[in-house]
Amino acid sequence: MPNANEDNSSSLSQVQRRAVSELLRVSPVADDLARRFQEAGFSLALVGGSVRDALLGRLGNDLDFTTDARPEDVLKIVRPWADATWDVGIAFGTVGAQKEARVGDAVQRFQIEVTTYRSEAYDRTSRKPEVSYGDSIEEDLVRRDFTVNAMAVALPEKEFIDPYGGRDDLAARVLRTPGTPEESFSDDPLRMMRAARFAAQLDFEVAPEVVTAMREMAGRIEIVSAERVRDELNKLILSAHPRKGLTLLVDTGLADHVFPELPALRLERDEHHRHKDVYDHTLIVLEQAMALEQEGPDLTLRLAALLHDIGKPKTRRFEKDGRVSFHHHEVVGAKMTKKRMTALKYPNDLVKDVSRLVELHLRFHGYGTGEWTDSAVRRYVRDAGPLLDRLHKLTRSDCTTRNKRKAAALSRAYDGLEERIAQLQEQEELDAIRPDLDGNEIMEILGVRPGPVVGQAYKFLLELRLENGPMEHDAAVAALKEWWAEQS
Repeated sequence: MPNANEDNSSSLSQVQRRAVSELLRVSPVADDLARRFQEAGFSLALVGGSVRDALLGRLGNDLDFTTDARPEDVLKIVRPWADATWDVGIAFGTVGAQKEARVGDAVQRFQIEVTTYRSEAYDRTSRKPEVSYGDSIEEDLVRRDFTVNAMAVALPEKEFIDPYGGRDDLAARVLRTPGTPEESFSDDPLRMMRAARFAAQLDFEVAPEVVTAMREMAGRIEIVSAERVRDELNKLILSAHPRKGLTLLVDTGLADHVFPELPALRLERDEHHRHKDVYDHTLIVLEQAMALEQEGPDLTLRLAALLHDIGKPKTRRFEKDGRVSFHHHEVVGAKMTKKRMTALKYPNDLVKDVSRLVELHLRFHGYGTGEWTDSAVRRYVRDAGPLLDRLHKLTRSDCTTRNKRKAAALSRAYDGLEERIAQLQEQEELDAIRPDLDGNEIMEILGVRPGPVVGQAYKFLLELRLENGPMEHDAAVAALKEWWAEQS
């Protein structure tokens, strides 16, 4: 790549022109920092994902740099310059910083990481990388995961460094490793997960030799901590093309080690969706759920879509009429969801929400075959609680039939249910259902002290509210007294 400061953009490729434009945009920060490293006798280069994104024309304000300076020297250089610094990653050779700078007419905030040239390798029984520092940028780049992430731009000269053909692979939209994939994955097995993640994020293909190595070395992923696996899985699931990454995990056998419930679905046939197996149905449900997202990627919804049918393999039964049933698979699936997500160290609140959606995803299917009473609609809303909107989306996404008439009937039925819910919410403020009497009123009316009986009375009044809707105060008092008389 020619020097980006030279006025010869007419000879540059489209990719190079995009990179020059992006690099010039961040020059007020990058060049200023580079000059400070030069004055201290060190080199600095923009590296990795930052260079890749510059070539793709989408460089943001998160900038990654590499240097021959040791972490202690990096801190000495960066601390007086930055608005804030942090050294939580210093054991791995990384210093973080935040810097505000004027770019054009606006002041922008940049998040910066500066990492010392390094070479890291895994002990075959260890979950953590062993970090050692390198002496050259070429040595640093060869240890990176993929060639598209093994490019650098030396600063402030803006010399392009690409010893492993990353720019060509970027143009071809392919993921390769700088060295052999076997060496790369042996150094850090999590790179196999990253291959699937980048395929999903960038919509790139993975080179055949990389896929082969992933298949042969899949078992090595088990030495990686659950937290690191989970973080890569989240990035994959939240990407623009998660199906691509998930398919790669399943086809290479990686999923057998980190998410075995997913490949297990390939063995099942779904009685409601005979044109496809449960695995394919699940991926379609995920894509349809994504299409219903309104405020960006929703991890809770996407995980629920991915996990909603994982109880089917354990509940499969062959009926006398030749049909296959999966009775109570939603209950079994909710328990399996909790177990898998807990093993992957997901936060408790997220585990609870996703498990609840899996448990409730079939609740709607009784609607439309017979008119639901108002109390049934209230219970549906109460049981979903704050997950109601996601449950709406998951239930709609779960229709993958090719039978247009059946699909239209299901859609109409769900439209009808949502209208009923909206009407009841408007009438009764259904999203905050409470009994018509509170605990203090119950104790005063019944002449009792705090204790179990107050909770029993509260539950009775709540059930009465769900069945009959709001009651006048006098009617609620009369009903409570009648219930109390029956208890004695």
